[in-house]
Amino acid sequence: MAEIKIAFWNLQNLFDSEISEIAADLGFTAENGWTEAVMNKKIENLAAVINLMHDEQKPDLLGLCEIENKKLAEKLIDLIDRDDYKVAHVESPDIRGIDTSLIYSKKVFEPDGEPVGHLVHLRYKTRDVFEVPLRVKENDAKITVLVNHWPSRSRGKFESEPYRLTVASHCGRLIDRILKIPKAEFMALTKTQKSLNLLNNYWDKNVLLMGDFNDEPFDRSMLDFLQASNGVDHLEEPIKKSRGSKIPSPSAYLRKQAYLFNCMWPKLGIPDEGTFHFSQATNTMNMLDQFIISKGLYFGAQGLQFKQESVEIFKPKIMAPGSKKRPKKFEFSKRGIKKDGYSDHFPISAIIETV
Repeated sequence: MAEIKIAFWNLQNLFDSEISEIAADLGFTAENGWTEAVMNKKIENLAAVINLMHDEQKPDLLGLCEIENKKLAEKLIDLIDRDDYKVAHVESPDIRGIDTSLIYSKKVFEPDGEPVGHLVHLRYKTRDVFEVPLRVKENDAKITVLVNHWPSRSRGKFESEPYRLTVASHCGRLIDRILKIPKAEFMALTKTQKSLNLLNNYWDKNVLLMGDFNDEPFDRSMLDFLQASNGVDHLEEPIKKSRGSKIPSPSAYLRKQAYLFNCMWPKLGIPDEGTFHFSQATNTMNMLDQFIISKGLYFGAQGLQFKQESVEIFKPKIMAPGSKKRPKKFEFSKRGIKKDGYSDHFPISAIIETV
C-alpha cells in the first residue's frame, strides 16, 4: 500500500511578463511594475511553499488555478525540488485569461487519455473544468482529476451565485458522463448479471475534484447542484436492478445522478480555519478550496482510497507568519508592489492510498 500525495493551490494572479491583452486590461504590465523580475520573484515564492508541502516531500499531484499559461507552470516546477514532474495544461479562453493546470509525477502516474478543458458558457466564456485522466503505475488504477476554478464572488455572493450554480450543473453532468455508460450502449445491454456488474464498475470509478469553488461546502452549488455533501448514505447505493429485470430500467438509469463526498466538512466550524480571507468586515476565513471525491474513491472500490483524516489546510510559517491567520499575499497594484508575499489562498493537501 503506497501513499500518493496530493495538493491544490490558487496561485493568485500568476500572469506572464510577456504582454497579453487580458494582462494589460488587468494592469499586469511592465509600465505598472509587472516586470520579468517581479514575476520571477512571485514564482520563486510560490515554489518555496510547494517545496515545504508533505513534510518537504512535495505533492505527487498538484492542481493549480489562476495561472496564465503552461510556460509559467513549467517555470514553477523548475524551482521545485523534484525531477519527475510533468504539466497537463490546455489554454482556456477564460474572460480573465487565467487557467487551471495539473502537475503530476511521471514516476507515479501516466496519462490515460488526453486532457480536456470543458468550457462553461454564460454570457461569455468562463472558467473551465479541466479534466485529466490518469493511471497509477503501481497498480493500474485509473483516476479522473477535475481541476476547478468557479466564478468569483467579486459581485457579491448572492449576485454571482447563479454563475456558480450553472458551472456546478455542468460539472455534475461531466461526472455523470464518467460514471455512466452512454445511452446507446445501455440500450444494447443484455439483461444479465454481467451487465449489472458492468454498470456498477462504471459507477465505482475514481473521480477527484479539486479546486477553488468560490462557494463553501454548505452552499447550494455544492449541496443541491453538484450533490457533494458529508453524507455517505447515497454513496453506499449501488446501481440496482429493476423489478423483473437483471438491470435497471432505461428511465431509472438515465435519470440517475451521482452523489459525491466533500472532504472539507470536518474543517468547518473550527475558529479561524479556512483557505481564504474573504470579508474584511467580519474578519472570517472561508473554505473555498476543496477536495471532493466519488463513491469509488471514498470506499476504495477500484484500487485507490482517499484518506479522509489526511486533509490539511497548509499554513507554513513563511506564508502565515506569527499569529496572523490570513495568508501573506504577493501584492501587486498600480500603487505599488509587495514582493514578500505568496498568494491570497492557502493550499490544501491530502493523501490517496493504493489498495
